[in-house]
Amino acid sequence: MKLTFLGTRGEIEARTRRHRMHTSLLVSHRGADVMIDCGLDWLGKFERLNPCAIVLTHAHPDHAWGLKDGAPCPVHAPQKTWQTLQGCRVEDRRVIKERMPAKICGITFEAFPVEHSILAPAVGYRVSAGRSRIFYAPDLIFIRDRAAALKGVQIYIGDGATLTRSFIRKRGKHLIGHAPVRTQLTWCAREGVPRAIITHCGSEIVSGDERKILARIHAMAAERGVETSIACDGMKLILR
Repeated sequence: MKLTFLGTRGEIEARTRRHRMHTSLLVSHRGADVMIDCGLDWLGKFERLNPCAIVLTHAHPDHAWGLKDGAPCPVHAPQKTWQTLQGCRVEDRRVIKERMPAKICGITFEAFPVEHSILAPAVGYRVSAGRSRIFYAPDLIFIRDRAAALKGVQIYIGDGATLTRSFIRKRGKHLIGHAPVRTQLTWCAREGVPRAIITHCGSEIVSGDERKILARIHAMAAERGVETSIACDGMKLILR
């Protein structure tokens, strides 16, 4: 399985050469390419990607509004995402059932509900192909069945909105926002995930001194025994 980080920028104004495009991951296996998320930055840019399918985590603009003019391939998403996705002319809409593994272009996706937003309910994906297995959740506060989601996972790819500061707010009985990187690394340590990659980078990473930021992350990661790095646009990784 090959991973290409097409974009790594969250829904922020700041952008750099390393973090220019809205967060998106291309998962490739045996000649098939599946794109996870397609934010507004990707509107009109499908010609150079040509994925065989697109999978959505949720309906926020930086994850789904690149589909406003439609898509050149089937688009897969949970029913709650389709219900909240407005103004996108997607003709071939396919439903992914939560906690039901689905094979898409030869790659298996299992959607796990995550807490993130009231208006745009989100999921993370356990993605498997051959002997490779990752968990991808670019926007979350917590995973509802974390042990099952991360069991046997080689790499956790998570939310870089904030390093240690709480970015969680309460709306009535619901929590919204983003878990800090530090918290996500603790999950990985507890569930035996050996490696984490941070994407969906917020202003702290994008506008800051990334070398100093990375040093802080490495210190947190070392305490937990989890190899950790920050993704950048165009980064590629091959899992065997």
